[in-house]
Amino acid sequence: MAAGDAVKSEPHRPGTFKQPNKQHKTGRHRSKGGLDRDSRGRVNVKTISKKLRKDLRKHDRRHKANQIRQQKRDAVLTEKRILGSKDGPPHLVGVIVLHSGTSARDSLRLIQSIQNSSVYNQGEDGDRFGLVCPAFKQRFYFTRVSPGDIHAALDLAKVADTLMFVLDPYEGWDSYGDFCLSCLFAQGLPSHVFVVQGINELPVKKRTDAKKNVRKMLEKRFLDAKPFHLDSEQEAVLVIRHIALQKQRHIAFRDRRSYLLAEQVAFEASDESGLVGTLKVSGYVRGHGLNVNRLIHIVGHGDFQMRQIDGPPDPMPLNPKPTKKREDVEMKTPGTEMEEDLKILMKADPRKQESLETEVVPDPMEGEQTWPTDEELQEAEDAMKESRKIVRRVPKGTSDYQAAWIVDDEGAIDDEEGSDEDMEEDELMGETVSHDSDESDAEEESGEECETMTVSESIRDDNYDEKIDEEEERLMLEKYKQERMDEMFPDEVDTPKDVAARVRFQKYRGLKSFRTSPWDPKENLPRDYARIFQFQNFARTKKRILNETEEEEEGAMPGWYVTVHICNVPNSVMESFKSEVPLVLFTLLPHEQKMSVIHFLLRRHPNNTEPIRSKEEMVFHCGCRRFRAPPLYSQHTAANKFKYERFVRSNNTIVGSVYGPIIFPPASVLMFKQRANGMHDLIATGSVLKVDPDRVIVKRITISGHPFKIMTKTSVVRYMFFNREDVQWFKPVELRTKWGRRGHIKESLGTHGHMKCLFDGQLKSQDTVLMNLYKRVFPKWAFDPHVPNPVTWEKSESIDNVQLTEMD
Repeated sequence: MAAGDAVKSEPHRPGTFKQPNKQHKTGRHRSKGGLDRDSRGRVNVKTISKKLRKDLRKHDRRHKANQIRQQKRDAVLTEKRILGSKDGPPHLVGVIVLHSGTSARDSLRLIQSIQNSSVYNQGEDGDRFGLVCPAFKQRFYFTRVSPGDIHAALDLAKVADTLMFVLDPYEGWDSYGDFCLSCLFAQGLPSHVFVVQGINELPVKKRTDAKKNVRKMLEKRFLDAKPFHLDSEQEAVLVIRHIALQKQRHIAFRDRRSYLLAEQVAFEASDESGLVGTLKVSGYVRGHGLNVNRLIHIVGHGDFQMRQIDGPPDPMPLNPKPTKKREDVEMKTPGTEMEEDLKILMKADPRKQESLETEVVPDPMEGEQTWPTDEELQEAEDAMKESRKIVRRVPKGTSDYQAAWIVDDEGAIDDEEGSDEDMEEDELMGETVSHDSDESDAEEESGEECETMTVSESIRDDNYDEKIDEEEERLMLEKYKQERMDEMFPDEVDTPKDVAARVRFQKYRGLKSFRTSPWDPKENLPRDYARIFQFQNFARTKKRILNETEEEEEGAMPGWYVTVHICNVPNSVMESFKSEVPLVLFTLLPHEQKMSVIHFLLRRHPNNTEPIRSKEEMVFHCGCRRFRAPPLYSQHTAANKFKYERFVRSNNTIVGSVYGPIIFPPASVLMFKQRANGMHDLIATGSVLKVDPDRVIVKRITISGHPFKIMTKTSVVRYMFFNREDVQWFKPVELRTKWGRRGHIKESLGTHGHMKCLFDGQLKSQDTVLMNLYKRVFPKWAFDPHVPNPVTWEKSESIDNVQLTEMD
């Protein structure tokens, strides 16, 4: 080999000891690579017509995920850029004061004094105004509510883009502020900012401690909240910058609807009395497009139809057009300028406009059956007489002929009227008691009314007693007793002695198993069910309507300044419009004006410990609606029957059912109770569960007896019934005991209600025998869309530091 020749290395060849790896086995089917080699690029027709989500490669799936992520990011940026710009509505900022010792007017004056900004549509005392900031290229609309008005604060939070909370430099917020924040959290809190005014007025040594106290208080409810000081114009600019750049929070129930806040309101009477007319509301469209053929809901006043939508000029443009010369204006005719400024965007089409029909008019002749003739009635009676067998106690050796002539010595008389009254009381009050207990309670009440007592001569005690309502205190004590008894002895009732149990409990039935026994939801429905609407498939209808709403592009687009003509509106709506009480409008989705049975998923508020009974009238904030109704409570379980609850338990999730207008979830629910003095207490919070009239709510009562004689598996039980006929009537119903035994009635003993029962084991002497009876209950029709204005909270120097004053 020559020195210059390159040496070639031989390739490595495996030896005889190489480890051979197993080939991949695809089984009976071919692998993806094999399919690709066989198809040679050809694609089946069925594969093209189907979605390719499962057939995407790893690279394609990653690319699709990046595209979806980028689209979402672009949508968030577009939403942030449109809000407050020339193409979108002004940034709506609601100002809420959380402490009675502070005022929002000084803060709003500082915001109005920002340099190079323009103020538009300033209301009385500066309560609401528009602000255009050329430096940020954005426009804002500020409005505030009356301090202490919880309904106004909740209505403003329904439409506000940002809430500005004004805090006290010493205490942050007071009891009303804590109550207001709890309600706003339950309803859905939009983007927010906290403002503290008056820090610079404190002594220098106390400023640091005041700032720390405010931050500690905010950390209890808001983890990432930062308070802003608002004592100068520079600090006001920082607050505006933060409001413009912060991320917007979405509230579910308003994202699928169109809504607006009234900025200008006018009323035109349609008759001489002036009680009903056309309400013209001007404001910026928000959310979805505003369709004139939809129904519109004025919060707190009801549902109405729209006649037309006008497009007046924008009152606060971001880039105002230069004014025209005077000569050009004079050359035009007087009506030309008005026609150019006011445009009719859309008029209602009677063929497409939704109706205000809320209830079904029931037909009393529907379901009528032919009344039987006299001959048929006589035949039925004769057949019953032939088949009827009477068991009598006769002397030994008496023949059948002699026994037929023995007269029954029974003095029991069934008082049907009394039983009907008792059953009505049972349905209204939620429990069953005997007449003896009613009479004894009446005697005790009469004795309490005639009782005398010694009162102290202290002036302070006299003033304290004047504020206490004795009747309310007595009713509250009775409620506490009933709640305690229901908790200790759930569903237990006493069997009346003067009324037969088979008559008193004739609407109840026994069930072999509460979970698995069938119950027809269409059986024995009340007459109110003929007035409501029902969906064949609520989930499918909801999905279809929401998809149609997303694709709808007809009407006034979001960001337009419009004037909505609402027809047949009472004059009281115009009278209620004030500077510190917002007038809020929401469009309704199809079918949302119709009545049905709505179920709310509720959880009791931890600050409320008052006993709440079923069918007590409550005030509801449900989505965009506010109404009064008596809810019927039941357990929240996964079954086809749901147990009725007499009281709202703490730390338990329950379902409240009412007759009300349909609303498609998701939507928040707040339940208030109105006191005698007009205050509203927050009882429970939750959300809309579903709309379903077929939900079977079953009320259970438990009749108890005590073992008298105990054998191996049989026992003699007494005090459950008081006559022989009742024992025979309830013989098919299964028995149970508190210690887990199960059995049934074997036979009746004597005439005083004693009975021999057979159980699956020997009873204990301290055990109690129980019988469960069930009946279906329905809500009470007492829906009222008009909620009276509550009283406001005002700080005072009284004994309890809280004084209630009525709203003007």
